[in-house]
Amino acid sequence: MSDSTSRSHAVGDSIVPGKLQEKLPASVEKAVPNAIHDTGKGESKSHATDESAVPQKLQETVPKGAEEALPDKIHPTN
Repeated sequence: MSDSTSRSHAVGDSIVPGKLQEKLPASVEKAVPNAIHDTGKGESKSHATDESAVPQKLQETVPKGAEEALPDKIHPTN
């Protein structure tokens, strides 16, 4: 069965509608990137070492390797 507790597991911002958050199992909520539905799982962070042209939420969502593949002129990681 579902591990839903009829409440949201978000601890920060979320673009997921509240009623849907209440119905989703915690495992589904935690599988969504924090940039979309912040459950505080602490896995998302930017690897930029200086100012970046990439929006912060996107920096926190993409894998480290994708950030490092961008030119330092756009998104410095060195």
